[in-house]
Amino acid sequence: MKKITKKNIEAVNFDKGEGLVPAIIQDPDTMEVLMLGYMNAGSLLKTLDEGKVTFFSRSKQRLWTKGETSENFLIFKEAYLDCDDDTILVWATPQGPVCHTGQRTCFDQPKRSEAGNIRSLDKKFDLKQLENIILDRKNNPKAGSYTNHLFDKGINKIAQKVGEEAVELVIEAKDSNDILFKGEAADLLYHFSVLLVNKNISLDEIYQVLENRHVSKD
Repeated sequence: MKKITKKNIEAVNFDKGEGLVPAIIQDPDTMEVLMLGYMNAGSLLKTLDEGKVTFFSRSKQRLWTKGETSENFLIFKEAYLDCDDDTILVWATPQGPVCHTGQRTCFDQPKRSEAGNIRSLDKKFDLKQLENIILDRKNNPKAGSYTNHLFDKGINKIAQKVGEEAVELVIEAKDSNDILFKGEAADLLYHFSVLLVNKNISLDEIYQVLENRHVSKD
């Protein structure tokens, strides 16, 4: 597959599909196929420029950025062209449920382990999964949810909780009770994740800052 950039966008054969090509969206972390849309040259260029996956809506007859109303954006990573130059594979990280039904994907496929395949999509719980859960709470509030309680209180309360949890972690670090220390560390990571979501900053953006610092020091 050929990686698509603004420099070689003309390699895509839009003429074959009367100006449109299918765009398969895949999560680069889990390798799940999330959805299928259609792109024209304008939507592909907008995707490359702005970093959010944009399609051409055949029903609305206009460019349509996924998440423009729900805020469940698809954060663009990379795009590849197939062997016939008429289908695009887009790697993108979902910022919440992808399907309009509220499901993570538009395909109700079983996990690969359940389907009997050798490779499994199951993986240990990580900060990306936590981020997706918090995003879902933000976009789909749930009664009695502590996360929604924090969002309702606003940025000052959320930032205050991050500070409190950081102090508690420092206090536990001075003792020898690893169980309490790990609990406070988890509390800090959770509240920090809520703060990021509240400020509309993704974990990937933080990872990028760390990567830039690492590269600059090398």
